[in-house]
Amino acid sequence: MSSTASTPGSSRSTGSTPDDLLRLRASIDNIDAALIHLLAERFKCTQQVGELKAREGMPPADPTREEAQIARLRDLADQAGLDPTFAEKFLNFVIAEVIHHHEAIAASD
Repeated sequence: MSSTASTPGSSRSTGSTPDDLLRLRASIDNIDAALIHLLAERFKCTQQVGELKAREGMPPADPTREEAQIARLRDLADQAGLDPTFAEKFLNFVIAEVIHHHEAIAASD
């Protein structure tokens, strides 16, 4: 019997990495790619928002909107089984980057 052969009940590939781990990693890679594409689309929209705000003389930040978004996404995270605190930290990072972009747009006008 070969040392790389699977035994009944195991989920080992012919290499040293279990098939289940390879499958899960491939799923994670696909999800990561989707997240990057979604973030790119989000930033395309926020770029347009920044340009509109600059044209209209509006401030780069909108604390009322940001607060509502955080509350909404915390609720969505909770419903999805994701830690709402993690979701809030992630959104705060994204919001800070958006505000930075909006400030740069406003300064260039």
